[in-house]
Amino acid sequence: MSAENVQALVFPGQGSQRPGMARAWRDHPAAKRWVEAGEVLGWDVARLGTEADAEELREPAKCQIALFVHQAVLLDAWREAGGQDPVAVAGHSLGEYDALVAAGVLGFAEALKLVDARARHTQTAAAAMPGTMVACVGYPDGVVEAACAEVGVHVANDNAPGQVVVAGSAEALDTLRARLSKPAPEGDGGRPARGKVLDVNVGAAYHSPHMAPAVEPFGEALDRVAFAEAAVPVVANVDAEPHTSAGEWPDLLRRQVVTPVRWRDSVTTFRRLGVTEVVELGASPVLTNMVKRIDRSLQRRTVSEPEDL
Repeated sequence: MSAENVQALVFPGQGSQRPGMARAWRDHPAAKRWVEAGEVLGWDVARLGTEADAEELREPAKCQIALFVHQAVLLDAWREAGGQDPVAVAGHSLGEYDALVAAGVLGFAEALKLVDARARHTQTAAAAMPGTMVACVGYPDGVVEAACAEVGVHVANDNAPGQVVVAGSAEALDTLRARLSKPAPEGDGGRPARGKVLDVNVGAAYHSPHMAPAVEPFGEALDRVAFAEAAVPVVANVDAEPHTSAGEWPDLLRRQVVTPVRWRDSVTTFRRLGVTEVVELGASPVLTNMVKRIDRSLQRRTVSEPEDL
């Protein structure tokens, strides 16, 4: 591996899905993962990748399973094509489970069962504490966080400079929109804050206290799994630090359900680990776009279609 091309593999989460995202991969040997997933879960998982429309893929349980399996296909295809071994891996939210597979911490079937449990328990939590998410784009650092504290919503993803995702009830997020539309405080010339608030295509207030009812039942599923030592460091969502110890993951994955994804800090950690190129395996170039905003010195590559290999 040359010093000019030291790679990290990354995997996106909900919001990166596309209807038909698996169609181009149907004839690739790695597509067997869809069949395997159906055998593990006992239903036709493969149709999610080829036939499900945007509305069906918005359902949290189906979306999480579809993305996990699709990204496992891309990981296998990357390896079969001779993709180099990374020095670190990471995933954004749901994508963290693909990262754990990539690092050898979990096998595919074990990770899939955890994704299924996580999807079911977070969907139950969403029914008990309804909410959604918005992306606040273009605001100066600190502006969104201050507004969240005022209106009672929660930073869920610190994605990049000028890109923060917020979770809360629909009513509270409407209040946040109104708060962010007000002129900036005196001392900044009274200018309106330069930014916009965009809906996020998910069905719950993830990575916030709204997900608290999911922690205990999901934790029981985590406690039944045997995690392995990581072959390469996994940069965790909850603390943006590299982890290799098997025993850390039950706690880290519990905390991930209710705490923010620290993606901006995770990319900074990549640089500290010597990474010079970030390779995203996913249906859309979500994370590489964030990396560009965080550190333009890092090279970026996305594998979404077979011709990208």
